[in-house]
Formats: sequence, structure tokens, C-alpha cells
Amino acid sequence: MSGIETVEKDSTPSNNSSRPPFKYLIVIEPLGFLYGSAGKFLSPENLVGRSGSSFPPSAAALSGLFAAYYKGDEKYLKNLQLAGPFWAWSENPENFYVPTPFNCLVKNSRIEHLLTWYKDSGKIEGKWLPSVVDKFDKGTCIAIQQWEKLALRQQEESQKIPVATPPWKYTPHLHPRLKEDERRVDQDLERGSLFLENAVQLNPDACLVYLSNTQLKDDWYRFGGEGHMVDVRCHNLSETVQDLLNQHVGRSFALITPAVWGSNRLSKREPVYLEKGNKPKYQQENPESNEKTVWSLEALITERPIPFRYRLGDSQSISSELEQRKKPPKLLSRGRYAVPPGTVYIVQESIEKSWQEWSDDWFPQEGPSLKRWGCGLALPLPSAVN
Repeated sequence: MSGIETVEKDSTPSNNSSRPPFKYLIVIEPLGFLYGSAGKFLSPENLVGRSGSSFPPSAAALSGLFAAYYKGDEKYLKNLQLAGPFWAWSENPENFYVPTPFNCLVKNSRIEHLLTWYKDSGKIEGKWLPSVVDKFDKGTCIAIQQWEKLALRQQEESQKIPVATPPWKYTPHLHPRLKEDERRVDQDLERGSLFLENAVQLNPDACLVYLSNTQLKDDWYRFGGEGHMVDVRCHNLSETVQDLLNQHVGRSFALITPAVWGSNRLSKREPVYLEKGNKPKYQQENPESNEKTVWSLEALITERPIPFRYRLGDSQSISSELEQRKKPPKLLSRGRYAVPPGTVYIVQESIEKSWQEWSDDWFPQEGPSLKRWGCGLALPLPSAVN
């Protein structure tokens, strides 16, 4: 969810957890390059540095595309539910790829070890086994149709699961900022006249994939922060994936999308009960804390948090430059940190609900509820606990 995205500010869904379940697969194929730049402009006197990377576009960017297509109509946008990003091979988008859980130690495109949480009865502390010291691959993915096999408590079966790496690469471009009326560099800009942009080249046989509960017309659209053209197709979500999404997450589960927990000011590793004003909704669990955690967390495997930010804009994504200048500046959300996808949670008490049944109170809300964008979409992973 890193990067700056544009979403519709007038389409905030109702504060409930009764949104329709995921029914569609939004398949996006870029017509050329996409871009994933994030960072400050570079000074002409100092070109040391490189703007950050934020790719693929988050579900917040897709939310803005829906808002533009439906022109802010509450009938379609009130209970909009999205999740992603994922990717797939164009010949079989239904079998899309999701981040590999962090308890799977991957090396040479193969799961070598499957860490399992062990805790003896009567003991306070547990541990992840087997204990392994080595370097392993990061940023890998597995096909969604292999998730059931991964959930089995069989090391031999998990080692047979094919592991893939994302099918895109970055190509940095250094751009001069030209004057509006002359083909020359504008040297009067205080922030400098050069900026670095990361062009992203997606494998021509691959596509980006998102989950949605609302249908979108097949067409060409402008998508992402720079508004590059993409071909968008809407498929029915397979019953196999729908059944998987409807399963209770149980006592152990893994995230397949980034998760932002906590208040609007503080980022947490797990959800907390919130109400307006960031005040606790229920009695305090800890006298020194003003928040009550939702889960009784027992164990966790995660990595460094990732940035999360979006913009609240209008529903007209395609307009002239002059019209854009007349509009008030778009509101930038508070900078947050998200728990990365692939994080594995072990909780003390089983959660007898699927992610789609989780309450909106578990998610921060700044404009739309973050659940609208698939925040912390979780799938059951019973093999992670003994």
C-alpha cells in the first residue's frame, strides 16, 4: 500500500461489516510502461540519491478508478470492497499469485523449511521450529490455488509448491522539468529542475489482479498516479477462491495484503478497538494504555513495516490541465506504516470468522474505512501452529 494514490472523498461507505463478499477479479494489463515513483525531487547541483519505488498500485488507486467510472454514485460506491494488489499470468488470471507467508523459508525458488510454532502446555514462552540459520529469498509469491496445500502440516507437500518472483523490473529515468512555453529547463524553480522517475516494465505475459465486490466495465482506463493507459477486464471470481476467502481464519493465519492497525496517529502490529476521536470504545485492558487490543496475540512472524499513504481527490480522473489547476489541492492522508503482506499471526483464541466478517471497528478510518481497500486480508494457515 505504499505510494500516493487518489481516491474518491465523497464515497465513504457505511460503518458496518455487511459489505457484499468478493465476487469479481479485476485484471489490469498496462498498455506500455507503468510508473512507480515516490520521493523528493533531485537538485541540479546534487544528483546523489534515487526516488523511492511504489509498485504495484494499491487498492486505493483502484478505488479512485471505480469512483471516476461511477461518478461518485453512492448506489455503487457505498459498500465497495477491494483488495490487492496481486499478479497473475494472463493466460490464467484466476490462479493469481499472493505473497508467500514468512514462515516459509524459500531458497532457489523452493520452500526449504516450513516454520511451525511450538508451545508446551504450562510454559509461557514458545518457539518457532526448526531453528535455521541461513539466507533466504525475499519477495516471493505462490499461486492462490496452492494455498490449501500450504495449509497442510506436511513438509514434503509444501516443498513441492512452486514459488515465483514478481514479473516486473524497474528502469529509472532522469527527467528535466521544462518551462511551459519553452523547450528549455526551468532553472528558476527553488526545488530544482530534475526529477527521477521509476518506469516499471511488466512482463507482457503477466497482469495485475485485484479482488472486488463491484463489477467494472471492460475498457481502457487511466490508472495510477501518473494516469497511464491500461486495459481493464472484469472476471467472475472462481468458486474455489470464494470458498477459501469464506473460511474462518482460526488460530493461525497469514496476511496477503498490507495491514494498517491502530489509531489514526499510531500504527500497531494488531488491531485495537476505536471510536471517533481515537478514544477507547471498551474498557481499558491495560491501565497505562487507552486502547484495547482485539486479539490475544501469542506469536508473530513479520518484517519491517512499509509506508502507507493515499490522497483524497474528486471523481473526475480525466480532465484538462487548466481544470485541474482550478480545483482545490487534494488532501493527503496522514503518513502511516503497514504490517507487510506475508506476516503470520498466532492468536491464543481462535477467530471463528472469515476476514470478510471482521468488524469495521478493527480498522482505522480516515475518510473511507481501510477495510474498503482490503486492509490486512487474511487467509487461514493451520500448518503454522503445532
